Amino acid sequence: MFKLLGGLSVYFKYQPIRTDNAVFRLHNVFTTVLLLTCSMIITATQYVGQPIQCIVNGLPVHVVNTFCWITSTFTMPDAFAREVGKEVAHPGVANEFDSTQEKKYYTYYQWVCFVLFFQAIMCYTPKFLWDAFEGGLLRTIVMGLNVGVCHQEEKEKKKDVIIGYLLRHERTHKLYALRYWGCELLCLVNISVQMWMMDSFFDGEFLSYGTRVLGYSEVPQEERYDPMIYVFPRITKCTFHKFGASGTIQTHDSLCLLPLNIVNEKTYIFLWFWYIILLVVLSLLVLYRLVIIFAPSVRPRLLHARSRTIPMETAVVISRRTDLGDWWLLYMLARNMDPLIFSELLSELAKRLGEKTAPRA
Repeated sequence: MFKLLGGLSVYFKYQPIRTDNAVFRLHNVFTTVLLLTCSMIITATQYVGQPIQCIVNGLPVHVVNTFCWITSTFTMPDAFAREVGKEVAHPGVANEFDSTQEKKYYTYYQWVCFVLFFQAIMCYTPKFLWDAFEGGLLRTIVMGLNVGVCHQEEKEKKKDVIIGYLLRHERTHKLYALRYWGCELLCLVNISVQMWMMDSFFDGEFLSYGTRVLGYSEVPQEERYDPMIYVFPRITKCTFHKFGASGTIQTHDSLCLLPLNIVNEKTYIFLWFWYIILLVVLSLLVLYRLVIIFAPSVRPRLLHARSRTIPMETAVVISRRTDLGDWWLLYMLARNMDPLIFSELLSELAKRLGEKTAPRA
């Protein structure tokens, strides 16, 4: 297990050239690793230990265990509010007086590890797309100037090459910026879709799962039941039918212990809070990108804030004379180049642009 989880460390490998931001990496890298880790832990627990153990009389235990695992078990929702030990044997487990009594069936637990793996793929998709779109452009342009220690002659040659590229390909990087921001928007869409999918997966119980757990302690004792047990019950019921000696159908009622749900309930309460945090942060990030697109006046301040060695006047000139795509490329260069070298680069670029003005994006 530790060797298996240790293989995920490759996702956290240091990248000398960063083509994205911290929020993007939280979604694409950290969340992917988190989901893969949860999937592996649940898979190991599911296939190394006993995922279900049923109590039944007169039948082979392994047959009933297998049957109840591959079909489904159930609880009775109205039994969760009853007193355990007096009215009911366990939360959600009561006597069946007739076949019309409401039952809540649980069919998801054998699919949890696969769903988590599929969610990890969905979270990694924006990064996969952006890496394909980006194609190593930023690494090529930086040319090793992210390290400030180099010969003056080499530094001047590389700066001249970068400025020449920027002047020759002026106003051609808007699609580069829009693709990246589109991938950020895809992250927000992905989190929203995944929350809806998990809510459907758990029969409408996931979206309110965290709030019910938080409000559990405020409910009066006589009305209290653990919402985690309601969504992920530890004890359920299972009905097994077989033919008797004379051909009559016999019904065998059994209690089933689901130890895997101890892991599931902790996994999904953490995922609920993490997804809510991601949803809020990604929403703010998308709003921030809209401000950059539709409020050009903030771009000089952002460029200056990214590299304090840049004079504010130079940032204003550059932002005024470049379009949205070129500005974004320069902004990303500021994150990946040595601050002093980038300041010299921008000053020289402002001079080379001369009095030529470019329309605002």
